[in-house]
Amino acid sequence: MSSAVNLNTWTRPNFMFNQVTTTTTTRSRSRSSTFYLFTKIPINTAKPQTLQFYNNHSASFSVSSLLTKQETLETEDNPIFNFKTYMIEKATRVNQALNDAVSLREPFKVHEAMRYSLLAGGKRVRPVLCLAACELVGGTESMAMPAACAVEMIHTMSLIHDDLPCMDNDDLRRGKPTNHKVFGEDVAVLAGDALLAFAFEHIAVSTAGVSPARIVRAIGELAKSIGSEGLVAGQVVDTNSEGLSNVGLERLEFIHLHKTAALLEAAVVLGAILGGGCDEDVEKLRKFARYIGLLFQVVDDVLDVTKSSQELGKTAGKDLVADKVTYPKLLGIEKSKEFAEKLNRDAQDQLSGFDPHKSAPLIALANYIAYRQN
Repeated sequence: MSSAVNLNTWTRPNFMFNQVTTTTTTRSRSRSSTFYLFTKIPINTAKPQTLQFYNNHSASFSVSSLLTKQETLETEDNPIFNFKTYMIEKATRVNQALNDAVSLREPFKVHEAMRYSLLAGGKRVRPVLCLAACELVGGTESMAMPAACAVEMIHTMSLIHDDLPCMDNDDLRRGKPTNHKVFGEDVAVLAGDALLAFAFEHIAVSTAGVSPARIVRAIGELAKSIGSEGLVAGQVVDTNSEGLSNVGLERLEFIHLHKTAALLEAAVVLGAILGGGCDEDVEKLRKFARYIGLLFQVVDDVLDVTKSSQELGKTAGKDLVADKVTYPKLLGIEKSKEFAEKLNRDAQDQLSGFDPHKSAPLIALANYIAYRQN
């Protein structure tokens, strides 16, 4: 499948919207057509394979809120993959590992604030992606669990800081009052700082069964993904773009490839590195993660204008109030949904050379990200 998407650099915007190639398949043949946004060209928006809705109301960490659709993968060599069971089992172990890693100790106030946001629930998509990538390349869950927890700690830090009055000034996160509303702005800032620092300590100290060289490589990868050329870059450009009337698709893509996709990419790449993946496999998974990272944000933008605060567990419509540029604002809701479909297909194409049984969790996670309802 051809594409105008350049996935080989972070620092230069990729501008995925100029020319996106889609493939329409019929029974007798397949043909490629170039999809230009803002023009009326047919696009195939059929959902991959068989999807079914289901809900789970028993999981304490709100798996019920994240498991909205499930892809069933079944061949002669691969029994049905149960995404709900997989996510419940993985997220439960991640939650236990997070609880053990960040215990309540002196000074109690800051550790209480750290645990308040870290253990507040959430989808645990990033740590599960890390574990799934590790197992895909032949590693074990235990090899990647410290890294998976570290990624979630950093993600939580970014949420705490993003909610501050000087940033998005939000009052609700994961259905609960934001950290600074409970502990004050000063403690919230420090709790985020502490989670960021401890994330790297946790990988360095707690990772077992992995060579020192791979641990150092993973730490470097994670640091780059959240620094001035990663998450911070996206956050700065996003903040500076508020209220501007000339923000186009290229700038929007830069924001979200850095602000959102960078950490998702790091989660997958860390898992592949720590699991012993070769360079070729690591790069395939990097591209997969970059596609689903941008997919996550496109869907998030659509949900922000189509769902209520109660449904989302966070303040709905806040981007509209802040006059932020979003995909629906620039493309419209339907074109944004079409772009999300394209990103999902391209992401799953990166997994075509892997063992179908081992890649099933990542395929299901891509579909969850594409079709989630909160």
